[in-house]
Amino acid sequence: MITKTDANELQDYLADASNIAGGNADRLLIPETRDEVANAVGASEGRITISGARTGTVGGAVPDGGTLISLEKLDQILSINKERRSVTVGAGVLLADLQKAVQSEGLYYPPDPTEWSCQMGGTVATNASGARSFKYGSTRDFVKRIEVVLANGDDLTVRRGNILSNEGRIAFKTNSGTKISAKLPTYSKPSVRKDACGYFAGERVDLIDLFIGSEGTLGIITEVELALVKKPEGSFSGIVFFPEHDDLLGFVEAVRDESFRNRRDGSEGIDATFVEYFDPNSIALISEKFSEAPDGFAGAVFFEQETTEESEEELLEAWTALFERFNAAVEESWFAVSEEDLEKMKEFRHALPVTVNERVVRNKQRKIGTDMAVPDKNFRSFLGFCRAKLEESGIENVTFGHIGDCHLHINLLPVDDEEANRASNLYGRFVAQSIMLGGTVSAEHGIGKLKSKYLYVMYGERYLNEMAELKKAFDPDVRLGFGNMIDERFL
Repeated sequence: MITKTDANELQDYLADASNIAGGNADRLLIPETRDEVANAVGASEGRITISGARTGTVGGAVPDGGTLISLEKLDQILSINKERRSVTVGAGVLLADLQKAVQSEGLYYPPDPTEWSCQMGGTVATNASGARSFKYGSTRDFVKRIEVVLANGDDLTVRRGNILSNEGRIAFKTNSGTKISAKLPTYSKPSVRKDACGYFAGERVDLIDLFIGSEGTLGIITEVELALVKKPEGSFSGIVFFPEHDDLLGFVEAVRDESFRNRRDGSEGIDATFVEYFDPNSIALISEKFSEAPDGFAGAVFFEQETTEESEEELLEAWTALFERFNAAVEESWFAVSEEDLEKMKEFRHALPVTVNERVVRNKQRKIGTDMAVPDKNFRSFLGFCRAKLEESGIENVTFGHIGDCHLHINLLPVDDEEANRASNLYGRFVAQSIMLGGTVSAEHGIGKLKSKYLYVMYGERYLNEMAELKKAFDPDVRLGFGNMIDERFL
């Protein structure tokens, strides 16, 4: 195990993609095995923060004193089972490396967070998702087994389906025989397809689901077994521009409805893998990097449909009918039937966050970005509310993201302190509106340290106390992930 205490060597580990300042730690431990992780925990006093690839945007990996444990050396792809369509990896394996390995075997791992340099343990700890969650769901839907080290250094093997809650409690034994029993939170999760707020809850909760999305507050995930799917034979995708915003929304709703119906019925036809949105401000900003982007449109939708040689022609006809029905500007739109064409479209998509970050650097202000989702029936209302408030504000902004899941990212780009204060207040208005409409304050980024106050707004004191009670059953001394998710006043 590697130990570092020199301040210069620790520097790169004290921040993540949230750019929260002030991270500090006494030492950094870099174990190479699960046993070394357990030894690191046992040898540490006080707070422990887990460090993965530090690609998170809510400060979960930013330490507040104590010990940092980096899982970067748990980077082995341990096995790929083609028959069972599964892969077992160490927590430090990068998503990009996993995808390359499984695709070489004709398999595919659907969850696709934007940042492919993320580590697999981190994706499980945050229940990461991405564009393809529209069809495949989030990381949770693919986790079959995890290995976990608890706050006392004990370890645990958790296989899906083996340990379920009963009458609001979950009870289990660690590998050494230690018994743990915990009362589960009694809140109801919002009726949205993507939610990354708080511990998993429901009627019969699987122990594995408590660790998934727990943001490093219940245990340290060291190894993961994941389900895979057969690599798609082909795909058809496009970035479709619309002169009228109402037509764009109608198109999205039709794609959503047909996709869900065809999946439910097991029918051939439209079944989008992802449905992504760009508002006019996004297109204008992308055009700074991507000169081919047309102007004068109310917005664009980026979609993908998996195809086979037999289905491709029929599916093209079905999509073309939708373009015509909702008055898409087909001549100005872009379509791809090859991997090379699709990569160009992905470059278009990824040009947006790059350009946004350049704006942030230029303005010398932090961007304020939303991660809210609402139920389908309330999406038009929520988007209309946000668009009106954004126009009133006069603050530069772009809106883009996972419109198929009723989950958009609004990025506010203030140019000075006055605009930054107004942007923060506007964010609070969006939070309140999403909660009022039955939504979530975080659909995929999680809570971390940045959004714990909004989790309190969403769930209130009673449920935060219940979450704290659950955490302390797993971590009595409140050592793991201090400051993540649950405000310290509840602990």
